[in-house]
Amino acid sequence: MTNKSSGVQALQWTGHSLKVLDQRQLPEKISYDEYTDTHGVAEAIATMRVRGAPAIGIAAAYGVVLSVYRHYSLSVDNWRQHVLADIELLADSRPTAVNLFWALNQMKAVLDGQQDNPLPTVLACAEKIHADDIAANYKMGDSGADILANAKGIMTHCNTGALATGGYGTALGVIRSLYARTPVKIYAGETRPWLQGQRLTVWELAQDEIPVTLIADSAAAWLMKSGAIDWVVVGADRIALNGDVANKIGTYSLAVLAKQHDVKVMVVAPTSTIDGSIQTGDYIKIEQRQQSELLPACYKDNALVSAWNPVFDVTPAKLISAIVTERGVVVNPVESGVGGLLKI
Repeated sequence: MTNKSSGVQALQWTGHSLKVLDQRQLPEKISYDEYTDTHGVAEAIATMRVRGAPAIGIAAAYGVVLSVYRHYSLSVDNWRQHVLADIELLADSRPTAVNLFWALNQMKAVLDGQQDNPLPTVLACAEKIHADDIAANYKMGDSGADILANAKGIMTHCNTGALATGGYGTALGVIRSLYARTPVKIYAGETRPWLQGQRLTVWELAQDEIPVTLIADSAAAWLMKSGAIDWVVVGADRIALNGDVANKIGTYSLAVLAKQHDVKVMVVAPTSTIDGSIQTGDYIKIEQRQQSELLPACYKDNALVSAWNPVFDVTPAKLISAIVTERGVVVNPVESGVGGLLKI
C-alpha cells in the first residue's frame, strides 16, 4: 500500500463531545467548534461547518451518541422518544447526502436492539462508522490509483479529501494515493458558489505538500482542450442503482465537457453512497440553498433580482467511465449499474 495519510481532521470525538472544524473559515482560520448536543451537530451540518457526504454521516452518528448521553444519562422520561426525535432533526439537516440517512439507520438499528444501557453500544457503532470510512478511503485510494497509473493530468471538483470524510478522502484520496506513487499534475476547480476547491482542496493538498494548480470553473473546457488532463476525478453525495450520480453543482457540466474532449470521468464514493431505493437519478432530491449564498448583499431587498441556487446536480451514468468503491470498481456503469456492489 502506497498511501500517504493526511494530517487534516474535520471531526474529532473527545469522548464526551464532537469537535468540528469550521470549514467556512478555511483557509484563513483553523477553528474547531465543540458540540455537546444533537441540535448543535445538526446546525453544524445544515450550515456547512461540516460538509462532504461521508463526514456528514459520521458527524450525525456522533450526534446520536450525544443525544443518548443527554437523555438516557439524565434519566429523562421517555428518553428513547427524545433520541428518535433528535435523529429526525439530524435527518432534516441535509436532504441529498445519502450517507446521512445510512449512518442514522445504522444507529437506529443498534438503538432498537438495545434494552440495557445503550451508551456503550451506540458509541461503538459511531466509532465503527468513523473507522470503517477511513479504511474504505484507503481501499478506494489504491483501486483508483491503479486505474490512473498512466494519467498525465487530473482535475478534481469541490472537496473530497480528509475534510469531507473520516480522514483521508474519496476522490482526493485516490489523488493522494496516486501522487504517493508517482508525481502527477493536479488541477482543482474553484467550485462556486462556496469555493470548496479554492478554499479547501487547495489548502488541504498544500498541508500534505502536494502541488496543485487552481483554475476558475469557467476555464475547465479550455484546460481539457489543451490536453493537460485525461481524467476528471470527483466524489458523490448519492448514486442511483443505474449509476447516475448526484454530486456538487458543476459536476454535470464537467462530465459533458469531458465527453466532448475525450477526457474520462471517475467517481469515487463508498457503497454507503449508493441509494438502493432509487433506480435512476431522476428520483434524487436536489437541495436548494438560500439565495443569499449567491446574491450580493446589495440585492437583498430588490424584488426584481432573485437567485437559483441548487447545491447539487445529477450526472448520467453514460458520461461516467468508472465508479470506484471500497467493494470494487464498476467500469462503464451505464452497462450494468451499481446494484451488484450492494450484494457483495
